[in-house]
Amino acid sequence: MAKRPILGLFEDANYAAEAGDALQQAGVPPTDYDFLTDTPYPEGAFGERHEGHRLYIFPLCGALVGLTIGILLTSMTQMAYPMVQAGKPILSLPPMAVVTYESTMLTAIIFTIIGIIFESRLPSFKQGLYDTRITEGYIGVLANVEEEQLTEVSTLFTQAGAVDVVRENQG
Repeated sequence: MAKRPILGLFEDANYAAEAGDALQQAGVPPTDYDFLTDTPYPEGAFGERHEGHRLYIFPLCGALVGLTIGILLTSMTQMAYPMVQAGKPILSLPPMAVVTYESTMLTAIIFTIIGIIFESRLPSFKQGLYDTRITEGYIGVLANVEEEQLTEVSTLFTQAGAVDVVRENQG
C-alpha cells in the first residue's frame, strides 16, 4: 500500500520536537518523517536521526582521477613529441609536476561541486507536500504514513500543538 504525506505546521520548535517524539512513539520509522524549516537549526535539535554523508569521497576520487590524467597527459605528450635537448631526459619531472598538480586540483574541485549537488539531493524532481507558511517562520513536520494512519498522525500533530495539519489532495 502506498504511503501518503501529511504535514503538521508548528509555531514553536519545542512543539515540533514533541510531534517528532510522538511520531516515534506511534511506530512511524525515522526515515518516514522529516522537519522542514526556513531557519538553520543545529543538527539534532528536533531529535531527528543523524544523516550521514559521503561528501569526502568525491574530492578524493576527483583528486585521484586528476592525478592520473595529469601524469598520463604529460608523459604521453612528451613521449609522442620527444624533444631531446642537451642530453636532458625526455620525461622531465618539474614541468610534469606543475601540470599534474593543476589537473589534480581542478578535478578535485569539480568532483566536490558534483558531490555537494548529489549529497544535497538536488535537483528534486518529485513534488512533495509543502506549505508556504514554512518560509514565514513556521516549522513543518512532514510524515509519510499508511492511509489508515492518517487520522492518528493528524491527531498526534494537533495534540502536540500544531497550528494546522495539511493533507495531500484526494484528487
